[in-house]
Amino acid sequence: MLIVNASILVAAGYGSYCLWNSLKTPSRKNPISVNYRFTRKCNYECGFCFHTAKTSHILPIEDAKRGIKLLVDAGMRKINFAGGEPFLYPKFLGELVRYCKLDLRMESVSIVTNGSLVKEKWFEEYAAYLDIIGVSCDSFDENTNMLIGRGKGSHLETFENLSKLCRKYNVKFKVNTVVCRYNFNEDMNAGIEKVAPFRWKCFQVLIVPGENDSSATLRDAQRFKISDDEYRSFCDRHEHQQSFVPESNEVMKSSYLILDEYMRFLNKGVKEATKSILEVGVPAAMDDVYWDDENFARRGGEYDWQKEQKENTELDF
Repeated sequence: MLIVNASILVAAGYGSYCLWNSLKTPSRKNPISVNYRFTRKCNYECGFCFHTAKTSHILPIEDAKRGIKLLVDAGMRKINFAGGEPFLYPKFLGELVRYCKLDLRMESVSIVTNGSLVKEKWFEEYAAYLDIIGVSCDSFDENTNMLIGRGKGSHLETFENLSKLCRKYNVKFKVNTVVCRYNFNEDMNAGIEKVAPFRWKCFQVLIVPGENDSSATLRDAQRFKISDDEYRSFCDRHEHQQSFVPESNEVMKSSYLILDEYMRFLNKGVKEATKSILEVGVPAAMDDVYWDDENFARRGGEYDWQKEQKENTELDF
């Protein structure tokens, strides 16, 4: 009940500082799973994006590695690289993936991508160090994808080819779908069964103040909004899929630890970002971020996130 009331207060414009003090929990938590959005740049123009290209900053790779090591020392077991579009920087991304798995021996390393820039050559060099790729697919109708802003008409072909590359190179294939005004009535069952992801996350489209909430921001997602009932109708149509994982606005809000391009934890909709972990360290930053670990558990934040390693690889540790 506290989280719902807090959301109402934010929407009503009450002081975020007072709200923050009422939400903050006294006990320090370990950053079990972190989403590192190391770039805001993207080659797609999805209309509902809530992590927009407000800067073009990207850290030097040694600083990124130092920050990741700090997170591992503080208890991080899984890292997910996202953006923006992380494959705009394939070498940078690949080196971080290898560092996390080979040097830091992390349990799970994953990437979320729109898939448009992924090349087989990258898989040949780095797939051994990667557990999961999550690929965005909001519709199996290419016209709907273009209406949303996801590509220029070839997204589905790229998406299906990437699912095959994952099987070829022993990477777990995940699908991310944003359920919105343009796809909530769609039946995606046949398409999902064709690509057979191990996990299919279906997010209710989310409005984040300062990112996608009005004509004053780089994206205005108001036209994509759906009601809770409309979201539930999509879920009812697909919940029999074994891979199906629904995430409503209520569950999604504040249940992710998101690290931005400066390595600051984001407090979307609550207060400003924390100071960078490179500046203050992870414990101090974690004291200043609101992370709803109960909703993290409720949405299945810990799951089967490691792939089975093939025999006779350099990762047999």
